[in-house]
Amino acid sequence: MTVLGLAADLASKYWAFARIAPVPVTFSRQDVLEATSLARLIPPHQPMVVIPNLLEFTLVLNPGAVFGIGAGKRMFFIVVTVAAIAFAGWMFARWTRPERWGAHAAIGLLIAGAVGNLYDRIVYACVRDFIHPLPGVKLPFGWTLPNGSREVWPYVSNVADLFLLIAIGVLLIQSWRGGPKPSPAPT
Repeated sequence: MTVLGLAADLASKYWAFARIAPVPVTFSRQDVLEATSLARLIPPHQPMVVIPNLLEFTLVLNPGAVFGIGAGKRMFFIVVTVAAIAFAGWMFARWTRPERWGAHAAIGLLIAGAVGNLYDRIVYACVRDFIHPLPGVKLPFGWTLPNGSREVWPYVSNVADLFLLIAIGVLLIQSWRGGPKPSPAPT
């Protein structure tokens, strides 16, 4: 699951940055580190509408973590990601039993998502994002999010982020349904 998930994430990022803009978008780690604005590394482009008002693809470089929080804290996120991967390995070894295939798949997705974004942070000094769900769908009653946006979901993410969300959801459900079961004592 981990290898397939990682391959899907990296392949989707490669495809997105090669196909969504009018020309393939290429940049180096040094370009990102020297840029005053990451948006300048991506040529102007129209989003690729997959399903109107439900899903579109647009290119974004994220120097932070989820929702762009922590821009410029790349080393912090690298260390936290390595710790999270180690914790996921520990969970796999100690928390799950062989018949807990849902937990195994979730941990595989968790590691795939973490490694996919870790790869981007190390190689590019930012994370490549392109998935924008619910584009342009506004909050009701004139409400706004803390960032001032009126969109229901103004954030752009990637397949690794999707895997992380799915993994966390499955692990929460697994824990609510009984959590870890101790291995049977040898007889």
